[in-house]
Amino acid sequence: MPKMKSVSGAAKRFRKTANGFKHKQSFRSHILTKKPQKRKRQLRNMQQIAPSDVALIRRMLPYI
Repeated sequence: MPKMKSVSGAAKRFRKTANGFKHKQSFRSHILTKKPQKRKRQLRNMQQIAPSDVALIRRMLPYI
């Protein structure tokens, strides 16, 4: 049986943790001058994937 392929886009965006998966938040890449410092600071951290989406991510990343 051949190996299953991971979805390469998902492999770049999600990282496995002990409690599930984490991802970088959006709206932090450009046009930062009009965003308040507080918003940019809060967008800096990685976020946990919602429990309802974990099954989808697991299917996209079978070996992670």
